[in-house]
Amino acid sequence: MTDTVKFQCDLDIFNTGLYGIPAKGVPDTAIPVGFEVLLDGNSMFKTERVTGPCQVTFDITDNEATHKLQFVMTGKIAEHTKVDDDGNITSDTLLKISNVQVDDIILDQFLNKLVEYAHDFNGTQELINDKFYGTMGCNGTLTFEFTTPFYLWLLENM
Repeated sequence: MTDTVKFQCDLDIFNTGLYGIPAKGVPDTAIPVGFEVLLDGNSMFKTERVTGPCQVTFDITDNEATHKLQFVMTGKIAEHTKVDDDGNITSDTLLKISNVQVDDIILDQFLNKLVEYAHDFNGTQELINDKFYGTMGCNGTLTFEFTTPFYLWLLENM
């Protein structure tokens, strides 16, 4: 029997208002935003339209190996971002990834340090590798590399 560890995270869509303050009410999901989770290039979760909170859950084989976990945001277009006459963003659609866990160990603080967020500001600028602070606001990919057995990786990276 192969040992596995359970991966899970919470995914949600929301709108921010002026100065990045979360907007009240239900996010506008009329224009779809997609999301996919890949483990070593294999799709573990995919939706073409994030409409509200959901939980992503799957098992990872805990054999000795190196893994690449990727979170991919797709479908964001200019209409997701509202700008006033002064150029201030008054509303913007974001995806929030939180409560990231492996075998019930919350990894949110690790991800802030270890994840790269590659995006090109939805095609308006050159590709950059950015830090990740829990939200994705541009089409792009978060990449988290780790090894298994997971608990050994965790001890080495604490």
